[in-house]
Amino acid sequence: MASPPVHQTRRPTVPAAEEILGGYFRVLDHGFVALVDYMGTDDDVERAARVSYGYGTRKVSQTRGLVRYLRRHLHTTPSEMVELKFHCAMPIFVARQWIRHRTASVNEYSGRYSLMPLLFYKPEEEHFALQSPSNNQGRAKQSALPGFDADGLAPSSDFYRESVERWNAVRSRAAADYTWLVENDVARELARIDLPLSTYTQWYWKIDLHNLLHFLTLRVDPHAQWEIQEYGRVMAGMAKRVAPLSYEAWIDYQVMGSRLSRGEINALARLVSVADDGLAARPGTTLSDDDLAQCGLSPREVRELKAKLEPGPVPEFDLDLDKMRDAAEVAEEMQAAVPRGAAGAGGGTP
Repeated sequence: MASPPVHQTRRPTVPAAEEILGGYFRVLDHGFVALVDYMGTDDDVERAARVSYGYGTRKVSQTRGLVRYLRRHLHTTPSEMVELKFHCAMPIFVARQWIRHRTASVNEYSGRYSLMPLLFYKPEEEHFALQSPSNNQGRAKQSALPGFDADGLAPSSDFYRESVERWNAVRSRAAADYTWLVENDVARELARIDLPLSTYTQWYWKIDLHNLLHFLTLRVDPHAQWEIQEYGRVMAGMAKRVAPLSYEAWIDYQVMGSRLSRGEINALARLVSVADDGLAARPGTTLSDDDLAQCGLSPREVRELKAKLEPGPVPEFDLDLDKMRDAAEVAEEMQAAVPRGAAGAGGGTP
């Protein structure tokens, strides 16, 4: 993708962010995320924090130390001085999860004003699963129900194909009905009402860095729905380019770090002693699940404490620039999905 000409500016910029500005990254089958603008950098976080003391010339190490202190102690307002604006397209069911974060300025594609591109999300087989028996808002990894493979580990390919056929039948009928309605000049705000939740919508989404990192903490978490995790991973890669020091602190303290309850601290204090020159394990001390319960931990809290003490690999949210697309290519794809022959056909462009 050719880079646009660079104009002189007095506002703070980051070369890594400028490299992807206006570039589109595909998410799922028809979705995308683009960073269309940003305001501020890690330096602006520091400037806001030091407003009472003056700024002057700072070393990167000093900026890093302050940014990490602020994030470690949840001093969040300086991070609100940095803003990012995204252009995103996602299935409607993902958008309804996303909009629960009421800390952004949002302008969504209007199906009343423009014709809806008839693009629908289809889960790949590897992400097709049953309902979890223990989590009302999650997917199971095992099942022994009829129609699933011999080991009961995942839906069989035949079951998946039948599910896709059923989805496609609904979508084909909905798309045909929508096209017929708009071709017969039915008001667009009425023609759209039976389009399924798998239909793609899009919006511009502007948010400050503090609230973006809070959003990402929840949405890149493995417990979030996989589809919205995919958007979170791309946006995290963009945040990394705008404010790399804030990103690093977010990974260390929010993504890979965990807060401890009073009961958890009491349990750990029975295992480790604190001295002026460091920490020491208490010899011969172990804690059973019953011992942890005596510290005030429920069975679920015991499981969660064990998980906190067995951290997984540090996630990498780097963007693949070879997959970056330009706006014209994305606009053409959206426009191609708009019903043809409709009266006053339009819309569908980013």
